[in-house]
Amino acid sequence: MSKRFNLRAPAAAPDPSAARRRRSRRAAAPLATVAVLLAGVALGGCGQQRDSAVYTVLNSSTDDSYHRWDAQAMARCGKRLGVTIEQQSVPAAQVMTKALRMASSESLPDIVQFDASEMPTFAEAGGLIDLRTLGLGTDDIPQGIVNFGSYKGTYYGAARSVNTLALFYDKDVLAKAGLKVPATWAELRETAKKLTHGRRYGLALSAGGAEDGVFQFTPFMWSNGGDERRLDGPRVVEALDFWKALLKDASLSKSTVSWTQADVNDQFMAGNAAMMINGPWQVETLDTKKSLHWGIARIPVPKPGDKSVGPLGGAVLTVPNTGDRARENEAARIIGCLAGEKEQLTYALNSWMVPADEKAAAVWRKRVPELDALAGQVATARSRTAELGAGWSSVSLALQSAFQSALTGESSTAALTRAQQRATSGN
Repeated sequence: MSKRFNLRAPAAAPDPSAARRRRSRRAAAPLATVAVLLAGVALGGCGQQRDSAVYTVLNSSTDDSYHRWDAQAMARCGKRLGVTIEQQSVPAAQVMTKALRMASSESLPDIVQFDASEMPTFAEAGGLIDLRTLGLGTDDIPQGIVNFGSYKGTYYGAARSVNTLALFYDKDVLAKAGLKVPATWAELRETAKKLTHGRRYGLALSAGGAEDGVFQFTPFMWSNGGDERRLDGPRVVEALDFWKALLKDASLSKSTVSWTQADVNDQFMAGNAAMMINGPWQVETLDTKKSLHWGIARIPVPKPGDKSVGPLGGAVLTVPNTGDRARENEAARIIGCLAGEKEQLTYALNSWMVPADEKAAAVWRKRVPELDALAGQVATARSRTAELGAGWSSVSLALQSAFQSALTGESSTAALTRAQQRATSGN
């Protein structure tokens, strides 16, 4: 059986937080080239005979730890459901490419775990099944996380865990300086300035020309009331001006414009930064340095009383549209197990992510109280593709260029005006 999907470019920008496994992660490249190569190809998934007792999951769990955790979860769910579940793991930047190639050869896997920011592209092409029609409900999932796995109101992706960014700080450095953890932009700027000394910068963040930098900018843009639909708006300009102010104070390294989130973590661990903006995927590495006593807090807001709004990151489990309804239904049962309360909690405790299920998240908070602030940040986080869907790709590329210009001398207004023109034109 063959189906012709309406494959369109460009694809949504990949999610840096889900596109990395521990410190070795890196943001995936834009997928427009893949879409161009495969546009017009007849895509399908049921052209090959399948073993009725073996189901395949395509994911990005190439890191040894994540691959092992997923294998263990699949073994448990397979035993419970009476099937064998196998995983095919490729680097995060290759998941979409691999899925499209498998579609063109009618050999799609039963389940694909996409970065949530990539999922809209495959959904828009007609390549995914509405999970609700396969019996998967969303009663115990916060609406923001339901939206995270949805495209144009249709629930295509079930999240096992989610993540966002937070402010990490060196407890010893702040204590020695007699400073409290900053909660507002003014406090962050003042604290970072006071903690900048010698080779140590007050703050480290990623403003590189990749999705890492965009991921890190969104909390400042959104918490200030900025909107990705109008990059040249005054609230977005103010957010970028705040980054420029930190750089002017020398509280940020000039290398900020080239750092990835992994680079930021390296600087923090080396003692070259007193604070950093980063995500929970760094915790496993942070804990390897026993002399580093770190804490975590919500990202500071423009003024007291403002809501700290970060980007919701992570991956979602989806069922490709293969035309084989029996296998699609069984795939949904597998997702129901993998994304169930028990398996979510196990996965989240292993990976330091936050369970998507409310009941699992409540248990998680008690088990890892040191990350409670992260759970609070997740509660107000939002998906980057919620407003623009696959159109987020153009915004991301435009912002990446704007950072490079504004942080090396150009005014934020000029850089973001050009970014808005670029995002609107799609070039």
